[in-house]
Amino acid sequence: MQRKKLPIGIQTFAKIREDDYYYVDKTALALKLIDTGTHYFLSRPRRFGKSLFLDTLAELFEGNESLFRGLQCHGRWDWTQRYPVIRLSFGAGRLERREQLDIRIHDLLRVNAERLGLPLPQGLDVPGCFGELIRQAERQAGQRVVVLVDEYDKPILDNLTEPAIARQMRDGLRDLYSVIKDNDAHIRFAFLTGVSKFSKVSIFSGLNNLRDITLSSDYSALCGYTDEDVDTVFAPELPGLDRQQIRAWYNGYNWTGTSVYNPFDLLLLFEEREFRLLLVRDRHADIFDRRTDPARHLHARVWQQLRSVVLAVTRQLRCRSHWHRGAAVANRLSDHRQASASIGARTEYLLSYPNLEVQGQP
Repeated sequence: MQRKKLPIGIQTFAKIREDDYYYVDKTALALKLIDTGTHYFLSRPRRFGKSLFLDTLAELFEGNESLFRGLQCHGRWDWTQRYPVIRLSFGAGRLERREQLDIRIHDLLRVNAERLGLPLPQGLDVPGCFGELIRQAERQAGQRVVVLVDEYDKPILDNLTEPAIARQMRDGLRDLYSVIKDNDAHIRFAFLTGVSKFSKVSIFSGLNNLRDITLSSDYSALCGYTDEDVDTVFAPELPGLDRQQIRAWYNGYNWTGTSVYNPFDLLLLFEEREFRLLLVRDRHADIFDRRTDPARHLHARVWQQLRSVVLAVTRQLRCRSHWHRGAAVANRLSDHRQASASIGARTEYLLSYPNLEVQGQP
């Protein structure tokens, strides 16, 4: 097989498809989501391909057929139908005041209005402006709207050490996301992603029709590369590398289904051709460092302390947090059939290291 370019850091579906990069086909799972529901939430660590998957959904709904030739969805999608897509991402920069959040949201809505060829509603607050944009987009296109939200939680996570500011961010985002439910009749599909899961009594109190697929075994491999992907798509990259070592070093992330590799780490391995700590430290892990200093290694003796810190911080925001990579990287849900225990109606999972890279991360 011919080697292709490695899509390191690329989150644009069109660029990957048009410029001859490797691409792991997730479109069959995309169709499954679209066929079986309308409103979804997914939590995954950073650099697992969430943004790329959202971009894939956007291109699919916008009907850019040429990008999907040869992929699993191509013969199963009606390319005559084109849907208006509204995309919101909070990945850029750091917001430290509620006023900054509102300004950012209005700017995101302005960008979407311009791309859709619509005037931005004036004289309205954030919920009013967002709702009116959804309705205008539907009227213009004659199709219900697709809403895609990336890093929905970043304004909160950036301020977790300042609970008062974090609560302001939570309230502002709650006002924004409640619009999705209020405009259900005008929405064809909605997908929200982030690195944490906040409970429905906080940020999602007005959006209780989301299906959380974070721990759905059917979608465990929605983001990330599987062993099969490595052996097929990336087969040209394997010569000269020990296959078992690849698995031991970088596989093992699991959300009660198929284990996956972090795409960014695996691509760096193929580029550098060296087994080492490639994991890029998560900016949201700083909160753990500040509260567990001087502990720098996640050995067994600090787990109870770390867990108490997480619960104490998230309780202030009335949220439930998944421990992801970074300081709390051991958020691997080990094989749930062997490493879980049911206590009444509650299931508890055993936390463990997913692989050698995480275990050796300072």
